[in-house]
Formats: sequence, C-alpha cells, structure tokens
Amino acid sequence: MRSIWNGAISFGLVSIPIKLVNATESHAVSFRQIHTEDGGRIRYRKVCELEDREVAQAEIGKAYEDADGSMVPITDEDLSHLPIPTARTIEIVAFVPEERIDPLQMGAAYYLAASGAPAAKPYTLLREALKRSNRVAIAKFALRGRERLGMLRVVGDAIAMHGLLWPDEVRAPEGVAPDAGVTVRDQELDLADALMDTLGEIDLADLHDEYREALEEVIAAKSAGETPPEAREEAAPGKVLDLMAALESSVRAARESRGGEEDAPAEEAEVRPLRERGTPSRQTPKETGGKKSTSAAAKKTAAKKTAGRTTAGKTVGKKAGEKAAAKEPAKKTADRGTATKSTTKSTTAKGAATTNTATRSAAAKSTAKSTAKKAPSRKRSA
Repeated sequence: MRSIWNGAISFGLVSIPIKLVNATESHAVSFRQIHTEDGGRIRYRKVCELEDREVAQAEIGKAYEDADGSMVPITDEDLSHLPIPTARTIEIVAFVPEERIDPLQMGAAYYLAASGAPAAKPYTLLREALKRSNRVAIAKFALRGRERLGMLRVVGDAIAMHGLLWPDEVRAPEGVAPDAGVTVRDQELDLADALMDTLGEIDLADLHDEYREALEEVIAAKSAGETPPEAREEAAPGKVLDLMAALESSVRAARESRGGEEDAPAEEAEVRPLRERGTPSRQTPKETGGKKSTSAAAKKTAAKKTAGRTTAGKTVGKKAGEKAAAKEPAKKTADRGTATKSTTKSTTAKGAATTNTATRSAAAKSTAKSTAKKAPSRKRSA
C-alpha cells in the first residue's frame, strides 16, 4: 500500500517513525461526463475570469473569500509560519476508554506502518500498552493543510488511526426527535423484540453492494452490444396503518426469509394398511363393492387353504390305514369331499362376518386337524 503521509508518533519522549496508509478503499463505479449528441468528453478547464483564458497549475494560488466577495491571498510562506507542532508528528495527548468516543465523530481510517527497523520496538511497545490498558489514544496531527484529531487503536497486530471531528463540528440533534407524549405499549415492545430476535445477527462479510453489481452487469451488457438486463419489479408493500399489524407482518416475513415458519403445524401422517396378495386395491374405482369383492376373495383363499390341508390329512390317513383305504376308496373320497365342502362353507361364513383373515386361517387349521384324526378311527372301525 502506498503511503500518503510520513512522520512520527510522539509518545511522551518516545518517537516512532511511521507511514500513514489508507485503511479503506472505494469500489464505487465512477462516470465521466460526455456530450450526448456526439459522445465527446466534457472536461473542466481552469480559466481566469478577468483575462478569459485557461491558466496552468503553476499560476494558481490560494485565497480566502471575504464576506463582501473580496479575495485575501494566502501564500505557502504564510502557512509555513503557522504554529503547528503537529506538521509531521502524530502527538498523543491522552488515553481514554473507547466507549468515551462518540461514533458520530469518527471519520476516515488509516493504518500506521512502522517505518524501518528502528521503529519496530517502540511500535510494538505502544501496541501492547494499548492492548493491556483496553484504552485508545487521542492524538493531534496535521494533514492536507489543517490540524486534525485522531484516535489510535489496535487492529490485529497493527495500529490504526481514525480521523475524528472536533467536538464543535458535531451538531446537536435538536428538532430531530418526535415530540414528547408518544407512548409505546408493552405488546408493541414485545413484538419489536421478537422481530429483532428473528432477524438475529449477521456476518458483515456476507453483505455486498447489490447496486454496484447490477450496474456492472449493465455496463458489461452494453459493452458487448447486448440488451441490458431488466430490473425485477418488486411488489409494493401494502399500506399498514396499525403498528401492531405491521410488527406482526414483519415478524412473519422475517421468519419466512430465515427458513419458514417456526410454529407451523406439522402435517399429519396418513397410515395405509398393506393389502394382501391377490386382494384388489381399495383405491380402484370399484371401491363401492369392496366388501363383496373381499368376501369372494376370502372364499377362494379359504377354499384353497382348506383343500390343501385336507389333502395333507388324506395322505396321513392313507399311510395309517392303507388297507382300509384300499377297500373303500370311493366311499372315503366322497365323505372327505362332503366334509371339505361343509368346512369351506362354515369358514366362509365366519370370514364374511368378521373380515378377519387370521380367524379364517385358524378355522382352516382346526378343520385339517379334525380330518386327520378321523382317518385312523375309520381304520379301527373297518
């Protein structure tokens, strides 16, 4: 960074050579004036009103304009004899707590850089003394032809100086505040607190100049011969006359911008039973006859299960009484068929009444056991 001023910090009898550099920079987009008819550049020329001619910089001096319009010339020699001990020195005059400084007084910011190796030790001494005392230094210095007031504080490992306005340069806020007599209700204060809590804190590094970015896009588009992007139209906010309504709307909008309503009710979960295999979905257009379709399907399912278990019972009975089954195969087959049909009708009736698949399955198992027990008894009777 290029220094704009060279001098020294006067810290009692200690002198610290320093260089003054700007701590801030402007990123604003600057424009030139042109002649709109032909695009010619418009320039300012310094012209003498008496001679009506342009004069060079070497011919230009300073003067003070008196109340009657007369000019009082002031030369550089006149300024050099002024009793300004701070012409090349930042003279520290006091150390005060930082909260004593009114932010209204703070102006331009500068970094104070140590000038050369001899300045390193006293520079570090002053920096550490400011850190340990938790105070700032008030100093006087001269810059650009006048004496100024400054505040020195520690920023990281460097010493920064803020230009301060003189106390008589800060205006009193007379006539700015509203007339006394305006009262604020506790409910309004509560909503204001809620709005502040909702907005919360923010990292200043995340903020950026949206106007400058949009302006740079316009310049880039016109440079490329393209149509500049159009600005999005934002809906004008409604006119709210009630302060409470305005605060409530502000809190609601702030919550939405921060990620949605915090107090929004959660959606209820919908529980849907899993349908059995082979059973038609209840979401089909034939939902009106759902019970009838379910009963028919239950009949088929019960019949198949009962038939399968009856066959298993036949196999057990056949092994237990092979001779009896050989003598009367036709009679046993007819009897078992009749028992199977009767059992199927009984099971179907129960399924239609309760529509419970587990009950139908239990009835089918009981029927199969009963059939299996009857086969050996027939052998003994034979």
